[in-house]
Amino acid sequence: MSSLQKRAEAAAHPEAVAVDPARLTHPEIRFVFYGLMLGGFLQALNQTIVASALPTMGRDLNDFHNLSWVVIAYLLASTIVSPLYGKLADIHGRRGMMMAALGLFIAGSVLCAVAPDMATLIAGRTLQGIGGGGIVPMVQITVADMVTPRERGRYQAYMGTAWITAGTVGPALGGVIAQNWHWSLIFWLNVPLGLLTAALLNQSMKRLPAAGRRHKLDFLGAALVMAAATLFLLAVTTGGTRVPWISPTIFSLIGASILLTVVVGWWLRRAPEPFLPLHVLANPVMKLGTAATSFAMAVMTGFMIYMPLYFQVVHKLTPTQAGLCLIPVIVMTTPGSMASGRAMMHLDRYKLSPYFGMAVATLSVAALVWWPAMPVMWAVVATALVGFGVGTVFPIATVCVQNAVWRHEVGVATGAMNFFRALTSALAVAIMGAILLAGLGFAPERGGAGTDVLAANAGATGLDAAGVFQWVFVAALAFSVIALVAVVLMEERPLHGAKEMPPSEPAE
Repeated sequence: MSSLQKRAEAAAHPEAVAVDPARLTHPEIRFVFYGLMLGGFLQALNQTIVASALPTMGRDLNDFHNLSWVVIAYLLASTIVSPLYGKLADIHGRRGMMMAALGLFIAGSVLCAVAPDMATLIAGRTLQGIGGGGIVPMVQITVADMVTPRERGRYQAYMGTAWITAGTVGPALGGVIAQNWHWSLIFWLNVPLGLLTAALLNQSMKRLPAAGRRHKLDFLGAALVMAAATLFLLAVTTGGTRVPWISPTIFSLIGASILLTVVVGWWLRRAPEPFLPLHVLANPVMKLGTAATSFAMAVMTGFMIYMPLYFQVVHKLTPTQAGLCLIPVIVMTTPGSMASGRAMMHLDRYKLSPYFGMAVATLSVAALVWWPAMPVMWAVVATALVGFGVGTVFPIATVCVQNAVWRHEVGVATGAMNFFRALTSALAVAIMGAILLAGLGFAPERGGAGTDVLAANAGATGLDAAGVFQWVFVAALAFSVIALVAVVLMEERPLHGAKEMPPSEPAE
């Protein structure tokens, strides 16, 4: 097939991929990767360390009413900027956008640390989110630039160890700092860690390849997408906690979000270079890979937020004991991710790992549905298996999505995947929270704040708490089944390996 024929075939099938990793030596890759791991750890630690200190922040700033916005502000900002970073990385390069993300994150941390009131703290968390929301997609995009798809899963799995470490260390560290020192130290810690990350990556990322072609930023499309996402997230994060679900406020937010989404669809069909290219969104691997990772993350997020409450209400554990019971579900995602990374390196049928993993996760959630009052040790085992199962999906889905688009579109595809994954997780948390609100009469605040009060009230009412959580597990089971189906239906395209460098155009 001639070069002209190949280009015609590629135009007819835009989902074809042409990935051309940077020709870096293994020591150079390792040096960049250490910086990326530190960046991933910094972003993950920031999300887990804050929750433990929220009550102390509210007391010192004399404002408990707006305390939940410390969590919501970061969630909103980090979610809506993910696709923007992906697009800008394809325009201005990976290094520049990573430095911008780290700079904004550090600036937001300083503002949080010196905040004299709750409004300033929320503003600082918003600025933090604008920076932190770019770190995760930039890490994934940079790994895609350095190594071939077949090797990529291993690095994605190693990156998971940074997030797991942050997930286990963060809550305890936040509690210790809040109890023994001032809570502002939580944010001051980000400054030296962020500066060290920037120093490691500033020089090492210079050898990464430039974007494959020139891009223009679709400012109107970006504004419409971010506005629609903001309204949707405001609805799902405030419904049932600050305003009733059945209220004009929620109906207005959701209605406006739907209307803007329709406008987004209309604009993306007419923009010369849309913010989210339709052929990328319509790519079957992109659609199913994003669905798989989004609903797997929804299960994981729901378990991390509501399982501590389950252990307190159903099994009468203390908050500390409930937190310890949550560690296995967090830790076990690492061996799951590593299993998938190894499968991609050595197997042509690399989807066998998530087949098995999501099947185990789905059966474990089904066991909780069938026997919600199972002994606490069995519940811990079930949640650990859920963590292992969903962990097998993340590297496979990420690499498959990146493997299915042109190299100059890896950034926008990765950013869009993270964007939809965050939206799905927020929706899942809202659905599970609504079930608890209906069953127990209360709704825990996002991020775990308020769970002690909810547990005490639920115990005092004498309700069948296990029966209520059974319906929470039903929702998690539905998400798990969708993730499994998406993995099964996702096309298993060949991955280029280390010995076989991919061509500059799609293979014949």
